[in-house]
Amino acid sequence: MTDLTHPRDEIMRTMERIYRYRMTTTSGGNLSIRDDDGSVWITPARVDKGGLKRDDIIRVRPDGTTEGPHKPSSEYPFHKAIYAARPDLGGIVHAHPVALVAFSICRRIPDTKLLPTARRVCGEVGFAPYALPGSDVLGARIAGTFAKGFDCVVLENHGVVTAGNDLSHAFQRFETLEFAAKTVIKASQLGEVRYLSDLQAGHVREPVRGIESLRTTKPTSLEKELRGVLRDFVRRSYQQRLMISTEGAFSARLDAESFLITPHRKDRYALEVDDLVLVRRGIPEAGKTASSASRNHQAVYEAHPEFQAVVNAYPVNATAFSVTNQRLDTRTIPESYVFLRDVGRAPFGLQNEDGRALAAMCSPRNPILILENDGVQVCGTTILDAFDRLEVLESTAEAMINSRPLGEMVPMDHAAILELNRAFLGE
Repeated sequence: MTDLTHPRDEIMRTMERIYRYRMTTTSGGNLSIRDDDGSVWITPARVDKGGLKRDDIIRVRPDGTTEGPHKPSSEYPFHKAIYAARPDLGGIVHAHPVALVAFSICRRIPDTKLLPTARRVCGEVGFAPYALPGSDVLGARIAGTFAKGFDCVVLENHGVVTAGNDLSHAFQRFETLEFAAKTVIKASQLGEVRYLSDLQAGHVREPVRGIESLRTTKPTSLEKELRGVLRDFVRRSYQQRLMISTEGAFSARLDAESFLITPHRKDRYALEVDDLVLVRRGIPEAGKTASSASRNHQAVYEAHPEFQAVVNAYPVNATAFSVTNQRLDTRTIPESYVFLRDVGRAPFGLQNEDGRALAAMCSPRNPILILENDGVQVCGTTILDAFDRLEVLESTAEAMINSRPLGEMVPMDHAAILELNRAFLGE
């Protein structure tokens, strides 16, 4: 499908998204798009990133002349150098997200073999030595690193640059890499971080594509309503940073044979009701590709009639537990224990099978699974119930990580757990 969005609008909206989620500051960061005629559209110098307007975006023509009310970003030289070194690239993101800045000031790069998604989206990460911001030397060093085949480059004492075939692709790499960096930092507070082998990190679950014969009737009013509710909670999950643009699956049961689920590799931030995929007896509707998690969700629905919604998500604190051997103990506060019950742990690779083994590990007593090096899976009796559990899970994980510098966590004792079981859980 042809993208008809003007470069000015795409840059403005992407910067708004980066700024909204605190992945840059008012004065920091710059974005660019290379146009088919060789022009480079880029953010302006010294303009508030939190209030950027489409007319602020500057066009730099191939002859070096500019169009727009401001000077182009002072970092334009390295954008120009990257495009010259990599003709395949069409969009660049540079910003100063805190986790990647932490890596940059320690002269380290995140190992993307932390999660399959990070490895698939970002690849191996490069490193560019320090040079004066805005200088030709910095441009040559960054472009030289990209010329070696890296698509993500950490800048020493500076931040990060990511690039892609378009700006959307560059943003996905930027957001995913920052998520991986945050996860490493959080996990390091829990214990030794576990990384995947090259084979494990390179494994990609095959999505399930639709066939023409599935949809034989018009959507019912129930399906239309469910699509709207599910769409809203997927967007909310993204807004609450429980998912990232490149990863996260949410489904809801429609009837005994079918459910709705998020599509394969569709930006969760921009999801619409028509993007959701109807899966009936394991087959997605025509012309659509269901999330690669759909087999696992189907297995849960077949094994557990009480569950009406399933979500796979990547909240950073809970994901930190997934990349370490630290147990996520729900006996922190009453709400955590009552909503989450006992959190299970599935070994890496189980999520890539037919789903039945994962489903066997779930139950009303165990509605949540930590998936080693692959986030979490949460089941609920409704969409709201699954989302609520996901939020409580992330809050609990964050509280546990934040408690580490304060001393040893003291969970509720056995008597308190028995009291909660009698009062809230009928046990």
